[in-house]
Amino acid sequence: MRKFTLVVVVVAVVALSSVEAQQTPARRPAAFAPEGITPISLGLAGYAKVLCSAVFVSERDPAEAFKDSGYFLFPDEHRKDVTYAVDRAQKLVRMTHGSITRTAKFYGDQGCIIHPEDHDGIYFTPVPVKTRLPDAVSQPWPMGDAASKDEADTGIDRARVEKALDLAFADPAALTAAVVIVHKGRIVGERYMPGITKDTQLESWSMGKSLTATLFALLVKDGVYKIDQPVPVPEWRKPGDPRGAITIADLLHMSSGLRFIAGQDPDYSVDKGYPDHTLIYTGAIDAFTHSLTRPQQFPPNTEGRYRNSDPLIVGWLVKQAVTKRGEQYLTWPQRALFDRIGIRRQVLETDPYGNFLLTGYDYGTARNWARIGQLYVQDGVWQGQRLLPEGWTTFVSTPATAWKQPVYGGLFWVNGDGAWPIPKSAYFANGAGGQRTIIIPSHDLVVVRMGHYRGDRVGMDALKRALAELMPGVPPRQGS
Repeated sequence: MRKFTLVVVVVAVVALSSVEAQQTPARRPAAFAPEGITPISLGLAGYAKVLCSAVFVSERDPAEAFKDSGYFLFPDEHRKDVTYAVDRAQKLVRMTHGSITRTAKFYGDQGCIIHPEDHDGIYFTPVPVKTRLPDAVSQPWPMGDAASKDEADTGIDRARVEKALDLAFADPAALTAAVVIVHKGRIVGERYMPGITKDTQLESWSMGKSLTATLFALLVKDGVYKIDQPVPVPEWRKPGDPRGAITIADLLHMSSGLRFIAGQDPDYSVDKGYPDHTLIYTGAIDAFTHSLTRPQQFPPNTEGRYRNSDPLIVGWLVKQAVTKRGEQYLTWPQRALFDRIGIRRQVLETDPYGNFLLTGYDYGTARNWARIGQLYVQDGVWQGQRLLPEGWTTFVSTPATAWKQPVYGGLFWVNGDGAWPIPKSAYFANGAGGQRTIIIPSHDLVVVRMGHYRGDRVGMDALKRALAELMPGVPPRQGS
């Protein structure tokens, strides 16, 4: 996720078409932003959610998190007048500006969720998400956290590893929280800022888009979907609807052409209104419905734009398939993916209707992300078993043709322009605030860097210096 651009405008009312949501205890049709809701209210809601997650998911200090995370969702010129209260008994955060107060509450394994402006609650029943794996200390990496039984030298230059870690953490302004380096499947470097450990669930932001691609890949392998098929949205299949030409590959490439306004659009201007890209985080709306009902702006596969609509619709496809099979949607990622690769907890947050907001509201440890990166370095094979379909890693790491620059693949960013001091064949999950899971198959290497949002720019400069130091010390894979 790139940085948001917020504008002070009144959000227009959008009529709703029906997509059924499981609702309890109150019943109300899925809604977009209510009439008259302002960027102040929306900004407070998003800010409260991020603070709630920082406190109750990541266990960070409220004052530190208020300063370093979530602030960018609120209009700059009004931020000095924002106050907050953390209710630890109710696991609730209230954020106030003037006469407006918005709340977000911790709902266990679904993390923190914004309460709609006119309803003090949510519209689905949260469920516990439990791993079936034994305690992590009982199993060696990567299925657990115990030291690997195989301590053979991987051939990496350990002095360069340590220097790279030093560079990543050198500038306190970078707010680097965690770095994990995995070479040939073994952790060769790992460091955390004070107060953060290998078990801390850290804000991952749009790295969750790459997780969406990974979860979807499991269904492709099962034969449920094909990426070249038209997206099976009933409303889009009606005669004359231009959205009927959108394929699943277009969604994965963020090239659907749907009109989903984003602050980072090259033609964005204030008169276009509050960005849809941000509204799904702050509006307490049914994010899947909002995405599915957007009209067409460009022909499919002609314009690559970084917009949350496309990965959200991929997420909707996941939900449709899982629920159709009679499986529990909210626990499916744990059973289908995480338990299989040694991840015991990854907090996937939802909108108030129980839809995963994996475009940005997701939390994981640095080691979790290293496992996901290692799955891709191994071409989707884990301990001898193929989890991702053949060709999937090639698909997600190949530059999408609709993008003017070779920087985006299939819900992963790619280094096609050589902007990073790593091979051009490398690709990475990329999240706001400097979250990166860098996958370098040519060198059997995964580098995870996570940090707090305010340190983004400084942190990325530090990461580039760290990678430039590290790469000369990493032997290429044989045959690369």
